[in-house]
Amino acid sequence: MTHPPKSSAAPPGSSVPTVPAVPHRPGPPAPPTPPGPAAVPEAGPGRRTAFAEGVDQLRAAATTEPGRLRIIGALLALLVVGFGAVAAWQMTDRASAADDVLNSSQPLSSAAADIYSSLADANTQAASGYLAGPQEKPAMREQYQKDIDNAAAKLVTAAANSKSGSESAKTIADLNKLLPTYKGLVETARANNRLGYPVGGAYLRLANETMQQEMLPKAERLYERENQRLNSDYADAKSFPWAAAGLGVLALAALVWAQRRNYLRTNRVLNHGLVTASAVSVVVLLWITVGHTVARVGLNDSYDHGVRSLNVLHDARIASLTARSDENLALIRRGADTTKVGEEQKDAYAVGYDTQIADLAAKLDQAGSLADDSAGRKPVTEANGFMKVWKQRHTVAQDKSDAGEYQVARDKVIGVGPDPTSVCFENVDAALVKALGHEQTEFQQAATGGRDALTGLPYGAAILAVLGASGAVLGIGRRLSEYR
Repeated sequence: MTHPPKSSAAPPGSSVPTVPAVPHRPGPPAPPTPPGPAAVPEAGPGRRTAFAEGVDQLRAAATTEPGRLRIIGALLALLVVGFGAVAAWQMTDRASAADDVLNSSQPLSSAAADIYSSLADANTQAASGYLAGPQEKPAMREQYQKDIDNAAAKLVTAAANSKSGSESAKTIADLNKLLPTYKGLVETARANNRLGYPVGGAYLRLANETMQQEMLPKAERLYERENQRLNSDYADAKSFPWAAAGLGVLALAALVWAQRRNYLRTNRVLNHGLVTASAVSVVVLLWITVGHTVARVGLNDSYDHGVRSLNVLHDARIASLTARSDENLALIRRGADTTKVGEEQKDAYAVGYDTQIADLAAKLDQAGSLADDSAGRKPVTEANGFMKVWKQRHTVAQDKSDAGEYQVARDKVIGVGPDPTSVCFENVDAALVKALGHEQTEFQQAATGGRDALTGLPYGAAILAVLGASGAVLGIGRRLSEYR
């Protein structure tokens, strides 16, 4: 059955009213929405870092020839500047150490040796003056005071150049405290001796023990520390600057590679900027090598023919002074102090003299072998001759003392009678002082030459490195200009 289509119109006769359509009228525009803060993307786990982006940019630049040239130029400049900076730094250290050898550590080492020698000689003069009694020569008293004043002055100098709180500073402070104590004991001994009181000998023995057991060991330790410092400065000054040399070779190799690359790509043999940078690197490398070699030769010479001889001569003078002190004290104490030698007891100071004079002979032989010219050998030979005569005269004086002839033995020691041992000791000491002066001059000349070989090298290396880096940048810049 077919249904008729349904109509949406109202059927006829319907009472449903018709609603007319209302036309659309546009209203006023809506106000603009104020801008809010920009949305910040949240950093997620997959966000790339600035470094990774930089690497990508560098990789992208390296795909083009201008980009590669810029990278090569930057690396070459960095290598050359780094080479110059390391060379300047290392050569500054070595030049400073060489200057310390010449003007600081060696003079302080000699000052420490002078402190020891002055103290030992003061002790010798005090014993000689006491032994002479009322016949004490003014020269003995003057020499004693000169030695004390010299030791005090050297201690002030050493204190000014030592680090606060260091072992050397503590040793110097101890010596400064002990020096007045020692002087007081000596003056008390002299006062009692002039009055004829035997107790003066006890005070002198106490003064000698203070010197031998406390002051001289401390002075010796100070001397050893300053020698260690000197050896350390020598090692620093002579150490080859391997880091600078290695970086220089690397920079030169990079420059050669860059020039070869330039030749293969452009068929141009030379790039003036790169050639300049290479020449500068070669000059700095040669300057470092030759300058350091010359400095090392000079420093080695100053040590072998200066410091070593000075050390031996200082030891020889100390042995001579100690032998003289023991010789005097053997007569003053008259066998009161003994030591066991083998199965028998012997005078301690007589044994001490024999030990020190044997050490003096050995040191003089060593100093003679180290002397490298006639001016250095002559005073050592003279000292050796005077030492042999001293031994002979001492044997005579000791025999007289052992035989009970004290007055004769004393005259042969202090210089009242003929052929005294005091003249031999004075001649030995004068010859050793002359030899020390010669070797000190030898040291200063050689060390000055070694230090001067490094003069200007740190600044020159830095300036040339800047020039070389500029040449490398300009050379690469010339190639880049061809792409514009």
